[in-house]
Amino acid sequence: MTNASPDLARRADELRRQLAYHAYRYHVLDAPLISDAAYDSLYRELRDLETEHPDLVTPDSPTQRVGGAPVEGFRKVRHPAPMLSLDNAFSVEEVRAWGERMRRLVGDVPMDFVVEPKMDGLTVVLHYTDGVFTLGATRGNGIEGEDVTANLRTLPGVPLRIPVDVNADTPAPPTLVVRGEVLMHKDAFARLNASRVAEGLEPYANPRNTAAGALRQLDPRITATRPLTLYTYAVVVGPRLRSQWEALEYLQTMGFPVNSDSKHADNLNDAIAIAEEWLARKASLNYDADGIVLKVNSFALQEELGVVGSAPRSAIAFKPAPQEGVTVLQRIAVNVGRTGVVTPQALMDPVRIGGVTVSQATLHNADYIAERDIREGDTVVLKRAGDVIPQVLRAVVELRPPDAQPWHMPPTCPSCGEPLVRLPGEAATYCVNAACPAQLRRHVEHFAGRGAMDIVGLGEKIVAQVVDAGLVHDVADLYHLKEGREALLTLEGFAEKKVDNLLAAIEASKDRPLARLLFALGIQHVGSTIAETLARQFGAIDALMAASLAEVQGIAGLGPQIAESVVDYFANPRNREVIARLKAAGVRTADAHAEAPKDGHLAGQTFVLTGRLPNMTRDEAKSRIESRGGRVTDSVTRKTTYVVAGEEPGSKLDKARQLGVAVLDEAGLLRLLEG
Repeated sequence: MTNASPDLARRADELRRQLAYHAYRYHVLDAPLISDAAYDSLYRELRDLETEHPDLVTPDSPTQRVGGAPVEGFRKVRHPAPMLSLDNAFSVEEVRAWGERMRRLVGDVPMDFVVEPKMDGLTVVLHYTDGVFTLGATRGNGIEGEDVTANLRTLPGVPLRIPVDVNADTPAPPTLVVRGEVLMHKDAFARLNASRVAEGLEPYANPRNTAAGALRQLDPRITATRPLTLYTYAVVVGPRLRSQWEALEYLQTMGFPVNSDSKHADNLNDAIAIAEEWLARKASLNYDADGIVLKVNSFALQEELGVVGSAPRSAIAFKPAPQEGVTVLQRIAVNVGRTGVVTPQALMDPVRIGGVTVSQATLHNADYIAERDIREGDTVVLKRAGDVIPQVLRAVVELRPPDAQPWHMPPTCPSCGEPLVRLPGEAATYCVNAACPAQLRRHVEHFAGRGAMDIVGLGEKIVAQVVDAGLVHDVADLYHLKEGREALLTLEGFAEKKVDNLLAAIEASKDRPLARLLFALGIQHVGSTIAETLARQFGAIDALMAASLAEVQGIAGLGPQIAESVVDYFANPRNREVIARLKAAGVRTADAHAEAPKDGHLAGQTFVLTGRLPNMTRDEAKSRIESRGGRVTDSVTRKTTYVVAGEEPGSKLDKARQLGVAVLDEAGLLRLLEG
């Protein structure tokens, strides 16, 4: 590798400027000027230049967004100005009273306003020196926060150099410090959870906590995989500006994302009208917010109005009347779901909240209860999250009974009595017994489902009937239903033909491939792709059951969490008994050990599938890729050759763009398959 020539240096600089601008058009303005393929081509050219000539790499290069090595902890950062809190108003009358208080202080002077959503995310402070992003910190206690610069660099909406627009007339100041909010859009959160569920992982609780957790990861590479969004709203240090509206316009000029729901109002009446209109559609927005902020626009007037306590007089948060109530939590019960997740449930004295009587609420997991020190007998504050889902916010400690004890997750499953398990690094607690009665219905539904053993006719209603009648105690019992044919005929809605069809469908499912069986067993974290990887590697369920943790961990694409889950599942005697009975019933538990052909024209190329393809299923796409020598994996890495993106793609598409991996649609994949 040699030092780059001036021509190469100029080309690298031009590529950086173009990529930054097109990323701004795509992520901030939602108005791209070039195709994904064209962007990918520019990115690869820059990446190749920097690989060949490391002296060309600069801190603001788009190639440097990808997270670096993990850190041991976050250092503290003192903010250049303290962050104040806001007073709240819960009615139009209270907003008008706030306006009158300001009038009494400054007199009858013209007063216009800016109305901005109070986004429910994580507040961050971004520092720029000579136009280059140098430091990013969380809000912390308002005086000092944590240095999360490496994590913020991975967000596509965070400019690494300003101004982003290469044609901007306004140069970057020597020092600029801005405030913003990092959040996760609702649709991105839904896609992320859908992807996790498809892989057998537990969904995250809500967008706000997920965004906060992602931004505070010690490993920036994890942050880079999360679909986080930035909105900026304040200039803390920078050029002299006259008003808040001018500040928002300046931020946009520099290339920072600003929430398009922020509006200017000529007077308080107009500001209230804008706020009421926004509150009326708050539930339909693609981001979470807990109110809307009304600010005096003029900075001179803001300074004249000053601060009372820790809140500026010139701003107020207008919020809908809180949907909260207070009641007594009588007991904490635990429910067991299909995947074995054990969820604590608050059983409370009935209370009316927002016109609905509530007597139960989820408590999520043991950590949620411990962090809030919620105990049986406590008086608790309850909220209908999103005006729908009941959620216990906190306990009123002052009213706690003297004999109330801290709550702990029971050591054994309340349904089957088997020991409960909590895997390292997870908040959830599991019952790993496949024959657990509480899990049985949902487990049988999953086993018989289309992506698993595909037992036609064995849907939710029939599963409930055969389980409730005591004919099925685990999935192996399905293959012995023919011995209880007469008992089936006694069930409601069952006649000779229906029974014959069901038994024939069960018999036909015995010859499903090993990967289908492994997926059907419902092993925690084992989705269809992981199941196929295990089937290819071991070829038979006996070999997999005999494998050590080290052997399973050594398989490409399997992390330690998945490997531990697989080994723990097969170490459970009850699970091994179910598998033995499946084998005895004639269910296929071994495949011919077939690897993907190595001489196809896609040999050596790795694909990741995301989203819904218009004309073929994922299984079909995977099969066609592998028949030509390609390999399909779950995770997007630097070694991924192509990401195939259909409708409603998940976070894998975002990561592909961050890593510069080529993206294909279905038509592009078909052309590639045809050579």
